[in-house]
Amino acid sequence: MLLRAMCAVWYFNRTMTPPKEAMIKALAPLAERMRPKTLEEFVGQDSVIGPDTPLKQAMESGPLPSLLLWGPPGSGKTSLARIMAAHSSYHFIGLSAVNVGVKEVRAVISEARELMEEGGKTLLFLDEIHRFNKAQQDALLPHVEAGVVTLVGATTENPAFQVNSALLSRLLVLRLEPLDDAKIEDLIMRALADGERGLAHLNPSIEPAALSMLLRAALGDARRALNVLESAVNSVAPDKDGARVVDLELMGRILQSPTLYHDADGDWHYDVVSALIKSMRGSDPDAALYWLARMVEVGEDPLFIARRMVIFASEDIGNADPEALRVALAVKDSVHFVGMPEGWIPLAQGVTYLATAPKSNASYLAYKGARRDVKEFGNLPIPNHLRNAPTNLAKSMGHGEGYLYPHDDPDGVVYQEYMPEKVGKRSYYHPGTFGFEKVITDRLQWWRKKRAEKKS
Repeated sequence: MLLRAMCAVWYFNRTMTPPKEAMIKALAPLAERMRPKTLEEFVGQDSVIGPDTPLKQAMESGPLPSLLLWGPPGSGKTSLARIMAAHSSYHFIGLSAVNVGVKEVRAVISEARELMEEGGKTLLFLDEIHRFNKAQQDALLPHVEAGVVTLVGATTENPAFQVNSALLSRLLVLRLEPLDDAKIEDLIMRALADGERGLAHLNPSIEPAALSMLLRAALGDARRALNVLESAVNSVAPDKDGARVVDLELMGRILQSPTLYHDADGDWHYDVVSALIKSMRGSDPDAALYWLARMVEVGEDPLFIARRMVIFASEDIGNADPEALRVALAVKDSVHFVGMPEGWIPLAQGVTYLATAPKSNASYLAYKGARRDVKEFGNLPIPNHLRNAPTNLAKSMGHGEGYLYPHDDPDGVVYQEYMPEKVGKRSYYHPGTFGFEKVITDRLQWWRKKRAEKKS
């Protein structure tokens, strides 16, 4: 009976709006008031919830799967979970992993089990699931497997790194993308015209230039776009006709400067630096400068950028331009010495140098080839003629015996085997024909010719 009474109260709260709750909703931010309640109101993410998608089919004809919604802020993760529950008549329980632990999860599981015995189904939405540690995630596992709850986790982080493999294997992972400008504009216009949940009672409008600025600042985040819109509309005084017009000057004051999304140690952090590296590798200095500016302007650690440049100089330029490594190290030292905000100046010089330098990954690939043989053959003994012989004992054991000293040869070249016999002849390093590596290629060819002559 108690459970039936709880379900009745829950149903009443979902279908009726008491005066106090109505007041709270009226005071909520615009983004919360405009949160979509049905699939028809949900904007974007066609690859996730569009026709013939697994999730849409499950919502129409079958039990809801446990899943993980992975996407940036404001892409609709929470809204989609609520719509799933409402559409499929599931009891919705929303928690944030930031402020709950195993104790709260167990209480939810207990409630869900009681409802399950009465024929009801529960959708547990766990926001920021990546904040749960391994033990907390493990606590969910048996209940997801048993179907006590349908788990919908939400994360902005790559689940492959942040969610336990055991739990991840039981979840359908769906990737949500930032909303494009057309979708954000649709939400803005809907909010301006909505008289019940939106801003229509204020008789607002937005000039095209101001709208363009807002779309640029939103960065695909619907929540940010709507909350900035609300601030702008509330900041403008009505004209003599009672209309509130948001113009470019007002929008500029509200935004001050565009807020660029960036996380210090998450996917965006590594995605942006990946874009920088790939632009330099592709010899596109303009794109490289753009991605550099994206990182500098959001306060990325300049020494992190400099470290990546040092790695790039060796991995992607190598001996095609040995000066590149010295430039990268000089940039690192300069940034450390100068600091910010002026540190962007040596960073920009370094990025343009590296982007326009001749490219070669021959040294990088050569080491990986050598590493493969080291792992395959293990700890092979060092040939005697290559061993150090600092003492009479070492010499009596044959250390250094048979070693040929190249400087004693008129050409500075001798025929000598330097690899362990079991490994045999190997060719790891294949310099290219760009920059200084062309000189190295010619030199190696001359050495091979001389060694062959001396061998015969």
